[in-house]
Amino acid sequence: MCGICGTVGFVDRALLERMTSIIAHRGPDDTGIYVSQAARVGLGNRRLSIIDLSQAGHMPMSNEDGRLWITYNGEIYNFRELRRELEGHGHRFRSNTDTEVLLHGYEQWGVHLLPKLNGMFAFGLLDLRESTSHPSVLLARDRMGIKPLYYSRLGDKLIFGSEIKSLLVCADVARQMNTGALHKYLAFRWVPGPETMFEGIFKLSPGHYVVWKDGSLDTKSYWNLTFQINRQSREKEQAEELRAILERSIARHLVSDVPLGVFLSGGLDSTTILALATRTIREPVTTYTIAYRPEDGRLEQSDEDAMFARRVAKHFGADYHEIVLDPDVVNLLPKIVWHLDEPVSDAAALSTYLICSSARPRLKVLLSGQGGDEVFAGYRVHLNHRLSQWLNLLPEVIRSGLVPWTLRKLPSVKDHLPGVRPGLVMAFHRYFEKLLAGSSLAPEDRFVAAQAYCSDKNLMGLYSPEVREYLGDAVAGARHLDHFAAVPDADFLNRMLYVDMKTFLPELNLTYSDKLSSAASVEVRVPLLDAEIIEFVSRVPPELKLRGLTTKYILKQAMRDTVPEWVVRRRKAGFGAPTRMWLRRDLREMVDDLLSEENIRRRGYLNPPEVRRLVEQDRAGTHDYSYRVWMLLTLELWQRAFLDSQPTPKADVELPGCCLPEAEKVRASLSGVSYH
Repeated sequence: MCGICGTVGFVDRALLERMTSIIAHRGPDDTGIYVSQAARVGLGNRRLSIIDLSQAGHMPMSNEDGRLWITYNGEIYNFRELRRELEGHGHRFRSNTDTEVLLHGYEQWGVHLLPKLNGMFAFGLLDLRESTSHPSVLLARDRMGIKPLYYSRLGDKLIFGSEIKSLLVCADVARQMNTGALHKYLAFRWVPGPETMFEGIFKLSPGHYVVWKDGSLDTKSYWNLTFQINRQSREKEQAEELRAILERSIARHLVSDVPLGVFLSGGLDSTTILALATRTIREPVTTYTIAYRPEDGRLEQSDEDAMFARRVAKHFGADYHEIVLDPDVVNLLPKIVWHLDEPVSDAAALSTYLICSSARPRLKVLLSGQGGDEVFAGYRVHLNHRLSQWLNLLPEVIRSGLVPWTLRKLPSVKDHLPGVRPGLVMAFHRYFEKLLAGSSLAPEDRFVAAQAYCSDKNLMGLYSPEVREYLGDAVAGARHLDHFAAVPDADFLNRMLYVDMKTFLPELNLTYSDKLSSAASVEVRVPLLDAEIIEFVSRVPPELKLRGLTTKYILKQAMRDTVPEWVVRRRKAGFGAPTRMWLRRDLREMVDDLLSEENIRRRGYLNPPEVRRLVEQDRAGTHDYSYRVWMLLTLELWQRAFLDSQPTPKADVELPGCCLPEAEKVRASLSGVSYH
């Protein structure tokens, strides 16, 4: 893992030094800058050494004659195979790094190198071979969007980096909110790419590259997910093949010259990784698990991760580390928002940061089960299409009368059902309320509605009159519908998975995973997003992904002889944090201050009475608006960090080394506001 940045069409070494400095957390082991005055291009890099720890891996790196230069972030898991192939073509190597393989691979194949890569990456490559005065610059991002890459066009100039804050240190990059993106953020908790919350700053889409030459920017796709279903092989054969592929993927992701470990939730995905990692390295694997206090978790649907993780760790003889979540969330949350760059509203970001910062004294690399739900169909939303069809078979009096009446009663009885936690009751309520509301919609619209936390119509009531007029008939889910249209002939389950892998996975889960692991100088790897797995699962018949109401069916079949049955049968539980209790207790004063009528009115985007209604009804327990309140709080903290003040390097902020409360005392947000 590293941090990259660069300028094209102009050279400013002092600017490059500031750009690399502000992302020093991404690479504390080494720093480098390359400038070509003739080409008017500058490249910067912060390195976290994982493979070949020597200075031979210093970046930016050049080829032998100095006509190719690269700044690179990520890991190429098939770099050794590619290196052998390149050596067969006569290439010679000076290091054992995957970075040098990228240089020689580009030298040999040009952009046709990109589909050959199995890994996570974002890089900028300067090509001086044709002309020093007319160079080309290639920016590329891995096929699943595991590693981020942002850019902004400044007339005939270009600036890029791993994090938006690196771009914002340039005075020519405007710090202005993208109002259209605001509407999408408040619907989904994140902004669908290629837009960002900043006007004029864009994400390079997964599986895409851009070429800059003579002031022209050309964006192209080098890979896309397709579904060529294999109906020749039997279920048992496909499960066995998947098992073999999983073993190869885990083995590839364990290649490292530094210590590594595993995120362990006790669910199917992380248990699969631990089980196969244990077989590969044949020694106790270090694992880290987040837990929270029972009194904090009563409003969440589940607090079983730690219990299952302990059992899994014992079963496989792992070196188990459990972190009890009790941070100073009031002062930690502004720091998390700063690291995220955009308002990405998920409390799982805090959990990720706390795990990584706790692991960092011992490890540099953690393997995560992220991506398993999007690849193998593991979310409840993937059941919606089937459940809606069944729901529509019910008599009208039940569907429109008894079911809604029962749902309306649940919030008032959630505290009085013996043996059932209130959070589980409310999770049931949220899910079936959305299911009922979307049952009559077209399948694509139903999916988008299920992914959203508020409809376009209801969001309009949250905005100020000026914003309502500006947005007009804006559709927050337009990007989702575009992705649906790209695979019109696929089975609807595969169409949902396609949209998930284009939106929810890279924009939320992979974003907070990258940013908050990087904040603690830890690299997170996601072996379930290995290219070989993606290509195999794209050929698996949809009925082997979702069998009846059994999610991840093919993965469960592949791992049934290795993973304990009680893990396979475990109820789905999301990775998160006690958001609801934090909002009602720890963050209460912050919410009242930052979301006050005066402050909301001063911003001019939202309707103050509507914001207050959401806060009060959530606190009263009559409605569960916790995600929406968290979104609004995150939005205000983001505005204070990035719109009200110039982002500055956080090198003076000491990262916590563990999760003890006293270690979580970090400085307040960049706005200077402090809470005690």
